[in-house]
Amino acid sequence: MADGGRRPALVDQHGRAKHKLRLSLTDRCNFRCRYCMPEEPRWIPKQQFLTRLELRSLVAEFVRLGIRNIRLTGGEPLLRPDLAGIVADLNALRPLGLERISMTTNGSRLAEALPELRRAGLDDLNISLDSVDPQRFRDMTGAELSPVMAGIDTALALGIPFKLNSVLVRGHNEQDILPLTAWSKERGMPLRFIEYMPLDAPGRWQADAVIGEPELLETLRTRYRVERLPRSEDPATLYTLDGDYRLGVISTISNPFCSSCDRLRLTVRGELYTCLFARQGTPLAPLLREGSPTELSSRIASAVWNKEAGYAAHRGPVERPITMHTLGG
Repeated sequence: MADGGRRPALVDQHGRAKHKLRLSLTDRCNFRCRYCMPEEPRWIPKQQFLTRLELRSLVAEFVRLGIRNIRLTGGEPLLRPDLAGIVADLNALRPLGLERISMTTNGSRLAEALPELRRAGLDDLNISLDSVDPQRFRDMTGAELSPVMAGIDTALALGIPFKLNSVLVRGHNEQDILPLTAWSKERGMPLRFIEYMPLDAPGRWQADAVIGEPELLETLRTRYRVERLPRSEDPATLYTLDGDYRLGVISTISNPFCSSCDRLRLTVRGELYTCLFARQGTPLAPLLREGSPTELSSRIASAVWNKEAGYAAHRGPVERPITMHTLGG
């Protein structure tokens, strides 16, 4: 692999090297998931979005600094009309050291978009699926289940790797733990359950709405033999069910994985958030537009170095104007 002027990996003050960047392409979404979107969202003016050219230039700098994996997020990235072009632009950065282009999506527009995205260079997907019951899915997301299922079928047909992500919220979809697990297991689809995190509308998150990892495992053990696998740097702790199916649990609240965090986040207007729970971001767009690559590189490195320990050190909701749909999943 050509190094393309690649510099040493970004490292924070806690010794954690950063290799993954979550890149938000829009704050818009056609779903209204209760754990993500405020009831009355405040949209970023589209003229503040990074352009396709700006995205490529800024991501190229991150890749030179050591980022190897890009995950496209939103909002819903499939609402970005130039998405296929953006994927192609990122694909052209592989000689600099980029290894993987992924996307997190609600899947509702995936069936029609995925063939072109695959040709452009998309490697894999995370597809949100909070229930396989149409009514509960509608209650959770404000949307219909059938287009998501069509998107999953398309991913299967094209042979593109994907995982299913399910956020559990007490009082809304805890009854889906076993049906969703059985449905995914029967089809051989990787599933990850995610604890409800305090990243939605200010004041809405409540600790008693979280279904923690111990409770989730207790439910799974009513039907399956559950065995834990060795922990890796991945955010999900992996378990085997009956010895032949791997299921992941992302337990940010009950068992934070901050000590191994290797990811950064970039908003659609070019603000670098070094942690999902950071109280503020570092604006990079002005330096990019001024054409100051050396200062831009220094600003990124400084922001990463000063990254805090994470949620494990400061538990609870974060008071800030930016919410999950703007920050990116």
